Amino acid sequence: MTISDMPNQTPSAPDIDEARHTLLLQVKNLPDLPGVYRYIGADGTVLYVGKAISLKKRVGSYFNKNDHSPRIRLMLAQVASLETTVVRSEAEALVLENNLIKALSPRYNILFRDDKSYPYLVLTGHASPRLAYYRGALDKRHTYFGPFPNGYVVKESIQLLQKVFQLRTCEDSVFSNRSRACLLHQIKRCSAPCVNAISPEDYRADVNNAMLFLSGKENEVLQQLETRMQTLSANWEFEAAAAVRDQIQALAKVQEKQFVSSNSSDGDADILACVEEGGVLCVNLAMVRGGRHVGDKNLFPSHADDYSTAEALSAFIAQHYLERTVPPLIFCSPEPEGVSILAASLSEQTGRRVIINSNPNGERRIWLEMAAKNAQLAILQRKTQQASQAGRLAALVEALGLPDETQRIECFDISHTMGELTVASCVVYDNQDMQPKQYRRFNIATTTSLGEGLKKGGDAGFEPITPGDDYAAMRQVLTRRYEKLAAGEGSADSRIPDVILIDGGKGQLGVALEVMEEIGLNEPWIIGVAKGETRKAGLEQLIIPRLGKTIQLKRDHIGLHLIQQIRDESHRFAITGHRARRAKARVASTLEDIEGIGPKRRQKLLARFGGLQGVKAASVDDLAAVEGINQALAEKIYSALRG
Repeated sequence: MTISDMPNQTPSAPDIDEARHTLLLQVKNLPDLPGVYRYIGADGTVLYVGKAISLKKRVGSYFNKNDHSPRIRLMLAQVASLETTVVRSEAEALVLENNLIKALSPRYNILFRDDKSYPYLVLTGHASPRLAYYRGALDKRHTYFGPFPNGYVVKESIQLLQKVFQLRTCEDSVFSNRSRACLLHQIKRCSAPCVNAISPEDYRADVNNAMLFLSGKENEVLQQLETRMQTLSANWEFEAAAAVRDQIQALAKVQEKQFVSSNSSDGDADILACVEEGGVLCVNLAMVRGGRHVGDKNLFPSHADDYSTAEALSAFIAQHYLERTVPPLIFCSPEPEGVSILAASLSEQTGRRVIINSNPNGERRIWLEMAAKNAQLAILQRKTQQASQAGRLAALVEALGLPDETQRIECFDISHTMGELTVASCVVYDNQDMQPKQYRRFNIATTTSLGEGLKKGGDAGFEPITPGDDYAAMRQVLTRRYEKLAAGEGSADSRIPDVILIDGGKGQLGVALEVMEEIGLNEPWIIGVAKGETRKAGLEQLIIPRLGKTIQLKRDHIGLHLIQQIRDESHRFAITGHRARRAKARVASTLEDIEGIGPKRRQKLLARFGGLQGVKAASVDDLAAVEGINQALAEKIYSALRG
C-alpha cells in the first residue's frame, strides 16, 4: 500500500518517519534521465508538477538543500509520495509538464488561467466563402486569421471588411434558401452571391483581396483594385468602375484608422512583457496580425509567490501556446528561463521555426516597451480595485459583525416565468472579486416541465417541485450545492463559504437554515437580503439569524454596495440561464406541436438547418430531403411554421 492509499487519519510520529524514509529512498533511486515529477500530498492531491533534464539531480536538490523559500519549505512538508514519468528529451518533458499543470492545477505551480479559446476571423471554404467570427478547433477546409486578443477586434474587423469587400456573413442554412437579397445588400454591406447579384469570379476576387488585406498587404490590394477600376472604365463599364472606386475609398479610410501599424515585413508576432511591482505579477500579451497591432490582454497568474519574472514568463509561454496557434515571432521581456528549450518545443509543435527574441531593435523594442507599460498600468489598476473591494468587504464585516477572516461569499437566486422552467443560480465572491468560473446554474425540474430535452432537467434525482414554489426550489439548490461539501466531497474549486446570501425574505431564509441543519453544515453565516417596502435599491434589509436581528444599512454604505453587487450578479446569472432554457423549450415545443414530429425528427431538422429559423426558411423540397421526412410531412411542417 502506497502512502496515498493510507486511511485519512492523523499519522503518528513513527508513521511519519517511515513515510519520509520511503520517500527519500525513492528519490535516491531515481534515474539520471529527463522526465516529469509530481509531488503528492497525503490526501492524494497533486501538490506540484516539475520537469527535469535529470530526475535524480533535480528532485534530489529539493531534499539535499536547506535554503529553500518559504513556499518550497511549506510544500515539502506536505509531500507524502512521489510519481515520475521518464521521457526522451527536455522538450518532451516541457510539453508533458504543462499538460499535467493544465489538467491538475497543482496548488504550488504558477498557473495562468487563460482557458478560453481565442477568437479567429474565418473565411470558409465554400464556393461562396462566408466571413465569420469563430472560436474552437481549426478546420483545414477553411482559412483562419488570428488569433485575436478579444472578440471586439474580430467583430470590428468583420464590419470593416463588410464595408470594403461586401462579403457574406449569413449562415449556410440562410444562404442556401434565399429567394431575394437581404437588407445587408441594400445598405451595401453584402454583394448578395446568394441570388447571383455578383458573378462567382468577381466574388472570388473580393475574397482574395480580403485575404490579402488580412495578411497585411493593403498596398497590393489597392494596386489590384486600381487596375481593375481602370480596366472597367476603359470598357465603358462605369457603374462597376464606380463600385470599385468606392472600395478603394473605403480601404483608404481603413488604413487611416490604423493607429498602430508595423513598417517591417513581419506579418504575425506576439509581444510579451512580464512585470512585477509590489508583490503583484502581470504578463501583458499584445498581438500583431498582418503587420497591425490588434490589441492586448493582461493576465495575472495564481500561486506566483517567489517566482521571478523570467520564471513566470517561461511558465506563461509553455502554458499559453500549448495546443494553440503559435506565431513565427515572439518578442519578450525579460528573457524567459530555458528560452532555447521553449523555442525548440514550439518549433516542433508548429512544424516550422519559432523565434523567441528578448533583445529586439527598432520598432520591435518600442512594442516591448509599450507592453511593459501596459502591464504596469494593469498592476496599478488591479491594486486600486483590490483596495476598493477590500474596503467594501472590511466595512461589511464591521457593520454585520462577521468574522474577521471572512473572504468567500456565495449568493443564490431563483428565476422562472409563472413557475415555468425554473433555474437557480449560485455566484461566488472570493479573493476580493467575483469568480465567474466558479458560478453554477441548477435546472429545477417541475411537475409540468415540457419538452423531451427538458424532462431530464438536471434535477440530479430530486423529485420535481410544484411550479412557482420558490421555497422548494431554494431547498433543492442548497441541498445540491452543499450536501457533498458537508460530507467532505466536492469539486476542486468548491469549498465551504464564509457567508451565504439568500435573495429573499424570511421564508427563503428559513428554508436555508433548515437545509443547513439537515446536512450538518453550521460554519457559514446565513444572511437574507430582503427588498424594502418600496423595493428600491438602497432599502434592502439584511436578516441575520445568528445575531437574531435585521439590519438596514445606509444607502451610501460601501458594505451595502458589495451586497448589492453580489446579489445583482446572482440575479443576472439566474435570469440569463432561465431565458436560455425558455428559448430552447420554445424551439422544441414549436416543432412538437406538429403531428408526426418526435424527438428524433426534431433533432434531425434542427441539425440540418442550424436552428428553428433555418427550418422556417427552408422550402418544402429541402424539408423533404431530411431523413425521415416525406413529402406530405414536409408540406405539413412548411404550412405550420409559415402560418
